[in-house]
Amino acid sequence: MENDQKPYHIPVLLDEVVQYMHQKPKGTYVDVTFGGGGHTKALLQAQPDCKVIALDWDSVALEKNGQSLQEIYPDRLTLVWGNFAQVDRHLKKIGIDAVDGILADFGTSQYQISERAGFSFSKDSPLDMRMSPSHQKTTAAEVINKATEQTLCDIFTFLGQEKKARAIARAIVHERTRVSIISTKQLADLVENVVGGRGAKRIHPATQVFQALRMYVNKETENIHAFLVNATRTLKPGGRLLCISFHSLEDRAVKQFFKEREQLGDLIITPKVVIPTDQEIARNPASRSAKLRVLERQAT
Repeated sequence: MENDQKPYHIPVLLDEVVQYMHQKPKGTYVDVTFGGGGHTKALLQAQPDCKVIALDWDSVALEKNGQSLQEIYPDRLTLVWGNFAQVDRHLKKIGIDAVDGILADFGTSQYQISERAGFSFSKDSPLDMRMSPSHQKTTAAEVINKATEQTLCDIFTFLGQEKKARAIARAIVHERTRVSIISTKQLADLVENVVGGRGAKRIHPATQVFQALRMYVNKETENIHAFLVNATRTLKPGGRLLCISFHSLEDRAVKQFFKEREQLGDLIITPKVVIPTDQEIARNPASRSAKLRVLERQAT
């Protein structure tokens, strides 16, 4: 589950996922964001008679982490390449109409951030940001160099919650008349010049802009909304949907959707959002913003 230097991804809320999935003997479960495989492995270990379908639209994740895990659980693990937004379609392709539980971790893996082009401002790389080039054609560079000032401002404001979105968008439009902005360093330096240095802040001044661009390029909010609808209809009565969010927009979408489902008769298992313990945050600081919500589908 590791590359030569560091883990692909450290799974968050691992114990809580196993607890709230409430697995049944011989049940079928889906991990729609396989990534490093940590959650999938935990589910397989927790219930020795269950089966897990591991879905990811990042083919690198499946190749890098899936094959070795499949060798350990050849009859219990199925790997599927695809976008989690169409989880129902992907399951039907392999002959499955309904499952006992579905897990989605909306966070971006440490591997993607550090190794894939365009995700990190800490090293210079092409401004790409596509999690799956096969699913997303537009790169972050195309957005930065072609979108209007108003569109850029909206992206940075609504997806990044960047207070200086207008000034950053204006600076980008001005800069690209002189030279195309095609690398992470170009964009990070430009944002830092507008926002100012970090000072006492712990995060890089370009963090929110990069986050907003990543979400926009990969259509993350649209995919989450589609996933929630399709996942719920794929659950058996009594089946559970577990969603881990890291961004306030993601968590708000999950919370609102769960409330709508509650009005239709489904049961919210976590009236209060589940967050990592202090011990987990100490082990894995990246988990500090993780939030878990759980919904159980009732009989219709």
